[in-house]
Amino acid sequence: MTRVAVSGAGGRMGRLIMETVAAAEGLELVAGFDPNHPGESVAGVVVASDPIVAGEADVVVEFTTPSVVMGNLSTWRQLGVHAVVGTSGFDSARLEALREQWGSGPPNCLVVPNFSIGAVLMMRLAEMASPHFSASEIVELHHDNKADAPSGTAMNTAARMAAAGRQERAVESEELLPGARGADAGPRIHSVRLPGMLAHHEVLFGSPGETLTIRHDTTDRVSFMPGVLLAIRSVAGLEDPVTVGLEGLLRI
Repeated sequence: MTRVAVSGAGGRMGRLIMETVAAAEGLELVAGFDPNHPGESVAGVVVASDPIVAGEADVVVEFTTPSVVMGNLSTWRQLGVHAVVGTSGFDSARLEALREQWGSGPPNCLVVPNFSIGAVLMMRLAEMASPHFSASEIVELHHDNKADAPSGTAMNTAARMAAAGRQERAVESEELLPGARGADAGPRIHSVRLPGMLAHHEVLFGSPGETLTIRHDTTDRVSFMPGVLLAIRSVAGLEDPVTVGLEGLLRI
């Protein structure tokens, strides 16, 4: 039986993960940590404001905000608990800082830009297509309560596409308004924040005479749960102390 704690237990994702873990075979929900929701009961567990409660677990699932995630991960490392991280904001610089902070394992830390199996496949397909087209752009669309932009999924997709092969368009348009061409991450990334949306990613490729669009839409947060459970059950067995993405677990 794998004992699980959730950090960010009072948030929308945190509550859903708590409920999912509590109902999952082979997992035991032992603690919830959230300084913004102390004393609340989620899935039969009282949420605590002291992170020490995560020490009761084998694995802690971290779903908080970019401003606090590094401090929390330092705590989980000190407690000797494996960490599964769904918090956004892990660009190459932050991943480098995490590897330095975490050191050698065990425990292990698994950073997941997107827990959706469909989104993971979208990123892999974009990586495969990238060397075969002249240029590309990424559009990511999220709800208007998302704290950061671009999304972690978009940044991870761009990094993988850039590593797969350089692209050049015939002319780089002059920006008449700053930011009109999006953020330059290899491929340009455009971030949209609107009410009514959840999480959507579109990768557009172009070459003379043809285009290709790869798009993934998340319409309900329940789509993340199979990936969360896979990560929880797999993190202890990873070879590297810090791993990024579900790709290795899915063998793609």
